[in-house]
Amino acid sequence: MKTKLILLSLVAIVFAMYALAANAAAEPRQYRHAREQGHEDRVDSRYNHNRSYPVRGYVAPALPRGYVDVRYRGSPYYFYRGSWYRPYGPRFIVARPPFGIGIAYLPPFYTTVWFGGVPYYYADDTYYMWRPERREYVVTQPPAGEGEVRDHGSGSDEIFVYPKNGQSEERQSTDRYECHSWAVEKTGFDPTRPHGNVSDDEIDSKRADYRRAEGACLEARGYSVK
Repeated sequence: MKTKLILLSLVAIVFAMYALAANAAAEPRQYRHAREQGHEDRVDSRYNHNRSYPVRGYVAPALPRGYVDVRYRGSPYYFYRGSWYRPYGPRFIVARPPFGIGIAYLPPFYTTVWFGGVPYYYADDTYYMWRPERREYVVTQPPAGEGEVRDHGSGSDEIFVYPKNGQSEERQSTDRYECHSWAVEKTGFDPTRPHGNVSDDEIDSKRADYRRAEGACLEARGYSVK
């Protein structure tokens, strides 16, 4: 009986080693390189975005707190502050999101880039477009041509929020989104929409109103706003 248990254990170990080898063989070469080199972060400086993200291919032992679960064509993806993750065995790999996947809100930091009068929202080498019929920001292919970054299109990049009461990342994300929604409702200005969703002659005043409303909301929730 003891010999049989030992043999079964050896078979299980061999099977697990085979599965790991198969996963490694199937893993894209650039992902293997990132994982083997141990890279974790990079700075995305395109369009002067200048934000840090985990490098594609980095394998994390667990998902960050506050992630959003997104299903696309039956496959699980996880979104967190502009980065996308996929399951990788018992762990999670930072991956490029598929074109067509959508998210209800933009990451805390993004850059609005205009191509031919059309706004695209950029973060972590990924372009998003607002799709009103889906009520989502949808990952799209990189647009052709040279993009233009305008002052009134940079949205959440324009303020910096610091938690004063030790709020968690998840709590901060929720508070930012709820205060953004409240400020949009109160002022009519939405920095995630083209021209703030107001007329050209109202942009400056409405943007100022929006900032004051969002800042007041966040300060009331225990944040320092700069």
